[in-house]
Amino acid sequence: MTDLRSLPEMGVCLFAGGAAFGISMLLGNPLIALLKRLKIGKQIRIDGPQSHMTKMGTPTMGGALFVGVTAAILAAMYSYTRVAARVTDNFAGVVLVGTSLAIPVFVLLAFALFGAIDDYMGVKGMRRGEGMRGRTKALIQLVIAIAAALAMNFGFGINRMAVPGLARPIELGIFWIPIAVFIIHASANAINLSDGLDGLAALLSLIGFAAYGVIAYLQGQSFLTMLCMVLVGSLLGFLWFNVHPAQMFMGGLGSESLGAALGVIALMTGQWLLLPIIIVVPVCEAISVMIQVAWFKHTKKKYGEGRRFFKMSPLHNHYVLLGWSEPQIVQRFWLIAIIAAMTGVGLALFGNP
Repeated sequence: MTDLRSLPEMGVCLFAGGAAFGISMLLGNPLIALLKRLKIGKQIRIDGPQSHMTKMGTPTMGGALFVGVTAAILAAMYSYTRVAARVTDNFAGVVLVGTSLAIPVFVLLAFALFGAIDDYMGVKGMRRGEGMRGRTKALIQLVIAIAAALAMNFGFGINRMAVPGLARPIELGIFWIPIAVFIIHASANAINLSDGLDGLAALLSLIGFAAYGVIAYLQGQSFLTMLCMVLVGSLLGFLWFNVHPAQMFMGGLGSESLGAALGVIALMTGQWLLLPIIIVVPVCEAISVMIQVAWFKHTKKKYGEGRRFFKMSPLHNHYVLLGWSEPQIVQRFWLIAIIAAMTGVGLALFGNP
């Protein structure tokens, strides 16, 4: 286990997270006003729960708030290390920041840009309420995930798999690449599917980032910890405007970028086996969709008509139709997520990645 005395102060990371929260709070209302002026309002699918129709027109693409704040703070940090390097004639800090944050920041911004295009198509484009076609969307996500996996493996030599209970991680070589692609892609879509109730995706994401921030800190990956804490702070600021009743939604711009970045961070810590535990609620949301589709196809083939396994998927919609209130579902899913994240961090302590 890493000697905690040798690690950088967590206080700096927490301070950066606090700054992200404050900036997000200041920019939240102006962003909402801008989105309303541009008429970037949420389109609700007619086959969704009828109770969601009240959300029609609520500003979306609000993920620009936490993505933008995170990128700005990290850019400021990078600029500071460059200035300090010129003064001290030591560029080690600049190199460390670049190698630690290059891939997760690239993935965060790439998925945010792609998600923004998808959101805009759903609001203003020809496919209003639908967004980009599923196959096109999956292909673009895979291209970004493959690029990130190749860069991590060949550029930074990341190919580890930490197993709780084992003293040393297992080196997977190039076989790690398809696993990494799957994790980035699956994580992005799992968080995206969780984005259906006010505050749910943001709460689940910040719990995941907090958990991996602790894991990265214990490994001595200070700048990765910084990224996690900045995302936690900016998400808390976003939640001020996203809790029920939401004043804005994050959209695919936010949910897909959060999920993909979380997958990259899990891969960089080597503790990606714990990701399904740490984000167990989004994983269950994704599995519920797969079960629903598979069961519908099976029953249609067998009985001539498709039947539903759940009242509606993703899973949170099932509980909406059971009569649970929206805050009730979010709070209970949030409680499960906290316990799952605590379990994941605990399991990480049994290994030494």
